[in-house]
Amino acid sequence: MQAALAEAHAAGTRDEVPIGAVLVDVETGDIVARGGNATIERADPTAHAEIMVIRDGCKNAGAQRIPACDLYVTLEPCAMCAAAISFARIRRVVYGAPDPKGGGIDHGGQFFTQPTCHHRPAVAGGIMADECGQILKDFFAAKRKK
Repeated sequence: MQAALAEAHAAGTRDEVPIGAVLVDVETGDIVARGGNATIERADPTAHAEIMVIRDGCKNAGAQRIPACDLYVTLEPCAMCAAAISFARIRRVVYGAPDPKGGGIDHGGQFFTQPTCHHRPAVAGGIMADECGQILKDFFAAKRKK
């Protein structure tokens, strides 16, 4: 989660919402992809941190499914990202801060509980939640001051 937090900080310095993610190979423990939100930079509403690392992880693996990977992300993924996680067959999702307003795993539509969900990864939420939430609070507090 520390590496995902570093990516969140980097996204914030680019004036993106500071959310970071890393994809880890479960066999080696190596980070195979890392990134942060890039929706503004890329003019792409789908360029969430999770989507960015899933794209890179799949490209690096040469496959559309990466079941030997775990995803660490600083904020509970939204429904779009939850769907991508399921489609990529990621083994486990570990997220930091919960997102009662926009989350799609433990809040909102709870994508993985739907009967139409093809793959349900293991989920661990609330890991380093205070640190992961604080970077978002600080970012938006600074925005309100401008």
